[in-house]
Amino acid sequence: MGEPPELTQAVMDESETEAGKSENTQTQSPPARFNGMQLSTEELISKSIAPVKKEFLRPPPTSRSTTSDSKDDYANSEAPRSSGMIQEKKSKRQLKRERHEKLKSALNLCPSVARTGEISSCIYADKCRFSHDLEAYKSQRPADLEGECPFTYAQKPCPYGVTCRFYGTHKDATNENLDALKEGSEINMLKKDVQRLLWKNNMKFPKSNAVLKQLGVEGRGHTRVKDSEEEESIVPDGSHCSEDKGCEKYDSSDKHGASAVLPEEPLGSDDRRPLKKSKSDIDERNSSNDLNNGCHCTSVTVEGLVKDSTKDESPITNDQLPPETDASLKFHPRERKLIDFRGKLYLAPLTTVGNLPFRRVCKDFGADVTCGEMAMCTNLLEGQASEWALLRRHKSENLFGVQICGAYPDTVARAVELIDQECSLDFIDINMGCPIDMVVNKGAGSALLTKPLRMKNAIQAACASAEKPITVKVRTGYIEGRNRADSLISQIYEWGASAVTVHGRSRQQRYSKLADWEYINTCVKKAPASLQVLGNGDVFSYLDWNKHFSDCPELSSCMIARGALVKPWLFTEIKEQRHWDISSGERLDILKDYVRFGLEHWGSDSKGVETTRHFLLQWLSYTFRYIPVGLLEVVPQQINWRPPSYYCRNDLETLMASESAADWIRISEMLLGKVPLDFKFAPKHKSNAYDSAENG
Repeated sequence: MGEPPELTQAVMDESETEAGKSENTQTQSPPARFNGMQLSTEELISKSIAPVKKEFLRPPPTSRSTTSDSKDDYANSEAPRSSGMIQEKKSKRQLKRERHEKLKSALNLCPSVARTGEISSCIYADKCRFSHDLEAYKSQRPADLEGECPFTYAQKPCPYGVTCRFYGTHKDATNENLDALKEGSEINMLKKDVQRLLWKNNMKFPKSNAVLKQLGVEGRGHTRVKDSEEEESIVPDGSHCSEDKGCEKYDSSDKHGASAVLPEEPLGSDDRRPLKKSKSDIDERNSSNDLNNGCHCTSVTVEGLVKDSTKDESPITNDQLPPETDASLKFHPRERKLIDFRGKLYLAPLTTVGNLPFRRVCKDFGADVTCGEMAMCTNLLEGQASEWALLRRHKSENLFGVQICGAYPDTVARAVELIDQECSLDFIDINMGCPIDMVVNKGAGSALLTKPLRMKNAIQAACASAEKPITVKVRTGYIEGRNRADSLISQIYEWGASAVTVHGRSRQQRYSKLADWEYINTCVKKAPASLQVLGNGDVFSYLDWNKHFSDCPELSSCMIARGALVKPWLFTEIKEQRHWDISSGERLDILKDYVRFGLEHWGSDSKGVETTRHFLLQWLSYTFRYIPVGLLEVVPQQINWRPPSYYCRNDLETLMASESAADWIRISEMLLGKVPLDFKFAPKHKSNAYDSAENG
């Protein structure tokens, strides 16, 4: 927030050098120098080197810094570089002592006191773990940042009161509760009563339990959920969902009531894995799956449960049917409201950087579909607030989905049922292609590509546990050269998924090398006509977008991931069918908008400012890869091009093209003030990682 310092203001006043825009055709140009070699434009492109115009080239530095080398750069622009002294690593006891001292500090002011300015406003009084010394805080509070409070800009009262870093710009207004303020613009908040139920293991999942029992994969080894057979019936007033549908809760406050039910055995006493089915049962059920009038449906439905229960002549329990007064009122899977992804610009779910403020930026540039960051099913079922924060939705996201990741059918089904009832969304995406080691080692993500039976059960259970459409994202395969997505595409449709996204890389390949769009087109042609198939990988210009649809007209849409991270205005380029030679001033305005959205989302106090700075720096670790259109001999830029050492048209543009983390910190200081003295930053991602065959 705020205007840049004097140096930046002088940069902004400079007129940009006129650089003629390059034509799309690859014209013959004078040879350029790269690492001392004379190479033509065609030779540079063949070596995946960006053909920057010769007037902007400069000799490479003697010790060129890279992103990995800049992880330990100095904390801020005025701090001296490391003098070779090794910092002593603090022990856990010392870190714990420092945390306790920080809690006792006057700077750790009670939020209620900060909002209202009255000590009596805190309901915990002397038992509050925060400081109530308002005068001591005012004497020690950090100086205000330049600019206007983001809540004042949005014409809302600031919920942070005196702790806001823009306190001087506050207008006289009645302070309100933080949650009440965010409800106006953000939804899908984790309710306290739901969180307590998850913490105490008192949540009941009738739909998913019935489906899991029908599939024969029920178990408690991977979720802290009690079997319904051990529970008594609950009172109707205990339901936290609308119209008494879906997930149910217990009211354990009344120890003598029928709703006060405790587990008969301690949690975690049964560490069994989900039960596997015999091959005969699997074959028998597979033979019963068929298509009805050209429409697909899940092989496990409520109607199917009724039929199976009548065959066995066993009484219907709560595990077999949800507590519905009229089963005919339930949506049949074929009657669900499906989403038409055809031709829509889909912003991919992006870990760490694809947060709510970034999605708001992309929505302003024309993104049609947005999806939250990948959330782990086990963490959601445990009621972790940090994981539920990934499901938040802004009011501007008119077509929104959430992405989850789980290793077993029971965790996936119960998470889907819970999200379907508690969140406002349009679809739920199951990630079965994540290549991260931490995810794969737990049996989730890409690991499911090696376990088709578990993959089948997870999709079937999820589709039968929710009324929202279920989509699936996969990769080409687990090990490079052994693609199997094309053999699963039809089965995924039969299992109940409404759409499938195919990322054109294997798990072993991660993000290295170019995506295999020929294989994606093969998957599209093998898919049933009613299944929407989306492609993902290396969409970096409107020409890439057009080419994929011209090569495969049956393709529903393309998911845009790293292309949006490097240049979020890509959505505008696609819609307007042009190459946007965006100026450095316009790019700085984008960062200002992001900072404003971030402060509104994470908070305008000191903690919120530093959280916004952290995610801004994570984003800047991608944006520096953009090469301005006016500097290229051939446009558009390809996502795999490596830039030579080059100048830009002004100092600000050159600063934005730096691959040094210290320069990214300088940009953050232009928007959020100086970093703290103990500030450290290291990029989180490994965008070009490649696994060895042993890990593959």
